[in-house]
Amino acid sequence: MSVTDAIRQAIADIEAEHAVRVLFAAESGSRAWGFASPDSDFDVRFIYVHSRDWYLGIDEPRDVIEAMLPGDLDLSGWDLRKTLRLFLRCNVALNEWLGSPIVYAERGDLASQLRDLMPAAFRAPAGYHHYLRMARGVYETHVASDPVRLKKVFYVLRPLLACRWIVHTGAQPPTEFDRLASADWVSLDERTMIARLTEAKADASESHRTPLDPSTREWFEQELAAAEQASTAIRSTATIETRVLNELLRRSADVV
Repeated sequence: MSVTDAIRQAIADIEAEHAVRVLFAAESGSRAWGFASPDSDFDVRFIYVHSRDWYLGIDEPRDVIEAMLPGDLDLSGWDLRKTLRLFLRCNVALNEWLGSPIVYAERGDLASQLRDLMPAAFRAPAGYHHYLRMARGVYETHVASDPVRLKKVFYVLRPLLACRWIVHTGAQPPTEFDRLASADWVSLDERTMIARLTEAKADASESHRTPLDPSTREWFEQELAAAEQASTAIRSTATIETRVLNELLRRSADVV
């Protein structure tokens, strides 16, 4: 059985065990971003819905389903009501799931509706600070001194490029790293640096460590400082209304 078949079977098993319907499932993390190591896990994230009666009680049952399976398969899903609440608050992880290039299941129009609503829901300051915190945290913990794991270098590089995307567009950055790296505002010298890092990482395992070129570390420090300075000018233009998401919940709960 292929990995994709195993994931789809796991989704079917979750539906049967929990009496839910999975509306959307996609790869997240490094495989979705496009720079997974040869031994990277499969991080599957999904959105599921219960029948309408589940939402009518006074209790608040658990709204997350998780499963760790053989073959490095990590599945985690959110109930639709939780999903829509987080979407309203501009949850960047959820936005990235919806933009993943690796989709295992997409039923009905929920995912396409959320993608269409994303420009109205995106809160640029929240998204920007999410990526900036990620870049700064990983840099200080894993990249500020040698030796470094090359995968961690990309965990700093990608959110820094995402910050730039927000500065230039005010929109949710794409999930795929290649799209971030090929944007018009990424210089030729920066693309050369990225290509060099990508080549070095291609065959490196998750645990491989190596010294980082001093000029690359200097670029990171300058870029982090510039991103901090730019953060004060980010403004939100979000216009989404809660009633739109309430209607999505009602409509989706009718299909189970």
